[in-house]
Amino acid sequence: MRNSINAYNSILDLVGNTPLVRLNRITESLSGNYYAKLEAFNPGHSAKDRIAVYIVEEAERKGILKKGSTIIETTSGNTGFSLAMVSMVKGYECILAVSSKSSPDKIDMLRAMGAKVYVCPAHVSADDPRSYYEVAKRLHKETPDSIYINQYFNELNIEAHYHSTGKEIWEQTGGKITHLVACSGTGGTISGIARYLKEQNPKIKVLGVDAYGSVLKKYHETGEFDHNEVYPYRIEGLGKNLIPKSTDFNAIDRYIKVTDEDSAHMAREIAHKEGMFMGYTSGAAMQAVKQYHLEGEFGQDSHVVILFPDHGSRYMSKVFSDEWMKNQGFFQGKTAPQPKEVEYIK
Repeated sequence: MRNSINAYNSILDLVGNTPLVRLNRITESLSGNYYAKLEAFNPGHSAKDRIAVYIVEEAERKGILKKGSTIIETTSGNTGFSLAMVSMVKGYECILAVSSKSSPDKIDMLRAMGAKVYVCPAHVSADDPRSYYEVAKRLHKETPDSIYINQYFNELNIEAHYHSTGKEIWEQTGGKITHLVACSGTGGTISGIARYLKEQNPKIKVLGVDAYGSVLKKYHETGEFDHNEVYPYRIEGLGKNLIPKSTDFNAIDRYIKVTDEDSAHMAREIAHKEGMFMGYTSGAAMQAVKQYHLEGEFGQDSHVVILFPDHGSRYMSKVFSDEWMKNQGFFQGKTAPQPKEVEYIK
């Protein structure tokens, strides 16, 4: 009798069920137990694969998307790549409005996946016609038979992580998780996970990570949008200059802010100490863990899950580039581990 072939139907069947890995060396000085949820193990190398598949398949189910349709989205890079991947597999066109803050690596990958890319200035207000939000809206109006994903204001962004990531973390920790630490950009990831976990155990604390130059932390604490909080920063996919409706602020207990510089060095430290080649926002999440620890947030019995959203390969021209780090002034007075020099044999 011939054995059946054990193969997936498409690359999209590999989305989800990412591993949870204990952190060891980088948390040696910290009280408690720490685990990284490695979203880079998704086929598109980020957590955004989850919302891309979920939202597109919901649109198909409702008859909004059909053969020949165009998917349009605003993205800092990762959601765009995931949508381009889904579009390629399912036969849709893909148009992406991308922030100029996105690394050249990300933009090149979007183009490689067949997407039409519009690069928009990062440091303009959200309602500026040149902003990637407004450009995506305009492209949607101008493109027949198109759908605008609009992850910042799409409740399905939260649902995708409620039904997958949150459930996975609960099961992988056997319900022992006490804290979740996750970066907050659109807020769908942290909100969806938070909703699921708090339904299982309301005592679980959900700790958000925000950037200096973003409005999220102050809005969470005061309910006020403060324009004075907004200024340019370098971290991609973290923080916002608007209030995304895909963030459930009631499900998040606290926010802490991290700097561009500390987050960049922490991404490098994760690679050096744990052998995990993770992205800029993973560095931000780990930096936040250390800051939360300094504030006494964790104890010996804590089981802390940290969401590492994407892979370091998307930041080769940024945090893993010595030249970029030098140009930002990030090496000044730092003793962080540096890459070894390359020797050329002649």
